[in-house]
Amino acid sequence: MTALALTGMLIGPAIGTGAPQSASGPRSNFLPVGTPVASAGPPTIVIGFLGGIVRRDDAVHSTVQLAEKLRKEYPGGVYIETFENRRREDARKTILRLLGKDHDGQLADDARNRARVILYGHSWGASAVVTLAKELEQDKIPVLLTVQVDSVAKGDQNDAVIPANVAQAVNFYQPDGWLHGRETITAADPAHTRILGNFRYSYKEAPLECKGYPWYSRLFSKSHIEIECDPRVWLQVENLIREQLDRTPAQKTNSSR
Repeated sequence: MTALALTGMLIGPAIGTGAPQSASGPRSNFLPVGTPVASAGPPTIVIGFLGGIVRRDDAVHSTVQLAEKLRKEYPGGVYIETFENRRREDARKTILRLLGKDHDGQLADDARNRARVILYGHSWGASAVVTLAKELEQDKIPVLLTVQVDSVAKGDQNDAVIPANVAQAVNFYQPDGWLHGRETITAADPAHTRILGNFRYSYKEAPLECKGYPWYSRLFSKSHIEIECDPRVWLQVENLIREQLDRTPAQKTNSSR
């Protein structure tokens, strides 16, 4: 079995504990997805990407848990959805539709200028976050915030350099085991993108029990799933997203699938 194929098996869910060992850099913002939205303008869009071959609705995972929590607390003016990392193009099409793409597949300049997009993900899902942000840059769509948790580049994707259409970006990683996240992200254009920090976690001295994960994840990628089930990490992710959501006046609209 190749390392890439094994990586696909291993990525996992959410629930645990762990603490930052070091940190550097600034702070963050971002959003996503699904059915018609009744609001005066484009909704804030929050999209989460799952790692490995995890289903978009697998509630064991922190990515899904966070989306469900935010849906309940932001029922107006916010569209929130999760995607498998391989469904990146579906996420992009959803964003374009929500922003009001016309019959020619084009977006009006005012729709682009009013776009409020937040992207977050774990492992291959974190790599999908950066790749989608780059595709949105080609569409001339700004992104408020990107959040990477133990980012693992998939195929020929480059998850290290954040494109200039992203206002703020943050990276959480752990360095242990054969499967571990990227340690450092940088801005393609520091004048346009603020890197909030590259935050390091380690679970060697205080390991976490991540319930609900398959045996092969616990055996082959223990540290990689510990950061994915660490409530301290995901509280920070949640707070960064909330910081952006709370800047947008709530509008009564539907907010999920």
